[in-house]
Amino acid sequence: MSQTPVMASDERQKTILALPVKLLIGYVAIAFFMTGDGFDLAFLSKYLHDLDFSGAEISVVFSLYGLTAALSAWMTGVIAEVFGAKRTMFVGFVLWVLFHVLFLTMGIEQLNYQAILAFYGLRGMAYPLFLYSFVVIIVSNVKGTQVSPALGWFWTVYSIGIGVLGALIPSFTIDILGEKGTLYLALVFIAIGGVLALVSRADSAKVKSDEPMMQRLSEIKYSVLLFKNPHVLYACIIRVINTISLFGFAVIMPLMFVEELNFTTAQWLQVWAVFFGVTVFTNVAWGIIGEYIGWIVVIRYFGCLGMCASTLLFYFLPHWIPSIYIGYLCAVLLGIFVACFVQITPILTSLEPEHKGACISVYNLSAGLSNFLAPAIATVAMPWFGIKGVVYIYAALYFCAFLLTFLLKCDHESFAPKNLFKVLKQNKQNKSAGALKAAA
Repeated sequence: MSQTPVMASDERQKTILALPVKLLIGYVAIAFFMTGDGFDLAFLSKYLHDLDFSGAEISVVFSLYGLTAALSAWMTGVIAEVFGAKRTMFVGFVLWVLFHVLFLTMGIEQLNYQAILAFYGLRGMAYPLFLYSFVVIIVSNVKGTQVSPALGWFWTVYSIGIGVLGALIPSFTIDILGEKGTLYLALVFIAIGGVLALVSRADSAKVKSDEPMMQRLSEIKYSVLLFKNPHVLYACIIRVINTISLFGFAVIMPLMFVEELNFTTAQWLQVWAVFFGVTVFTNVAWGIIGEYIGWIVVIRYFGCLGMCASTLLFYFLPHWIPSIYIGYLCAVLLGIFVACFVQITPILTSLEPEHKGACISVYNLSAGLSNFLAPAIATVAMPWFGIKGVVYIYAALYFCAFLLTFLLKCDHESFAPKNLFKVLKQNKQNKSAGALKAAA
């Protein structure tokens, strides 16, 4: 009987290519949900323009959506830790369906701008509740050494959903169903993702369920107080810089490729699709590599310096050699190095292990701020310095992040590259022991 808990523990830690077996259905749920959530990103701004809304009105819609999403993402980690991650995912699922239906029926179909603004903005609260609650489940259900690769898989299925299928499927369905029909079709993918999440075997991660409610709610304050830890602040700044090029290039690079270099819009979309396709693999790869050569090594030398170089190359190489294949090459390089920052989440949770939900919340806030700052920098800098100037600013930020990594401290053993030598040494010892046993 004493063997049962150990066997159960072993079952929880089973992995396939570093993917936690117990959480497999949850990962599939994220892929379906983010596919549905990504539909409108592919064409909504153009669709609203075709409905005779002005550019300023459309910008306000997306700005409000980004604001509500960032605030929701900030609080999701703590809410999931206090009330239970599966319950929070269910709330996110219900809110997404509710506000999306209202957005379509009272907003789009009635051409009511106020309803579009309100309900699309409110829908921005929903996907972080679903998406980032699963991060809490991951952190709560895998061993410390598995967190980084497990999160690599998380960002992989996220990219498959929002970046690949979320853009690819509408490219076919718009011709068949139209824009409105495609937006309704998104509900099918959201529903599949929601149901899969509810039936998955993942624990609810309600880690504070034995404490009084007021004591559990007090955990929310740590999503602010954690910034008093300077190393948490350093990690968050690095995370903000992480996706500066990703969100910024989505704004400025269509102008460069289409208007300056005379590529077609379809060719630019192919370049961007290659970028997201590469991240499907690199998110997992860097999550695994980081456990061997060290989290900070991956972020400092491959993430910060790699993104600094690839950001510059994304601008200059197509100007030097205006070929679609050069565009693909630039997308591949960006996709390789942007994934190196997957190590930030385990670093944050190791800095404040007693407040993992709050750590995830500040991580999510950083991701939201990146989404705001990238286009904001482009908006302010382009009239003065053009696209090239914006690219230089982005590259300089990555170099600043490189310098900041030298201030960031963490006691976790995976923070240093000694893990690689320990693994090699252990493998050598195991082989020697096996050889001696065979000889005996």
